[in-house]
Amino acid sequence: MLPLLLVVCLALIGFGFLHPLLWVAAAVLIFGAVRYGRDDGGRVGSRYDRDYQEYRDRRDRQERWDRRYRRQRRGRWDRQDRQDHREDRGLR
Repeated sequence: MLPLLLVVCLALIGFGFLHPLLWVAAAVLIFGAVRYGRDDGGRVGSRYDRDYQEYRDRRDRQERWDRRYRRQRRGRWDRQDRQDHREDRGLR
């Protein structure tokens, strides 16, 4: 894929001397290849980095929510824990 892309870019740049709009097409093609090209695994801005960043953001939001509402739900959790403990011992 990369050699084909390189040949097309060179052809567009070459034909750009006949029609300058082809230089714009070559620039757009090169920009797209660099911006949205293959994933190098560790390159900044790769898909892996974006997915991990989204995961961290979700995790951090969940942790903030848990910290914020933990105190309000503590009594309910204690009641549920006691009820579960009684059910485990068969007391009900």
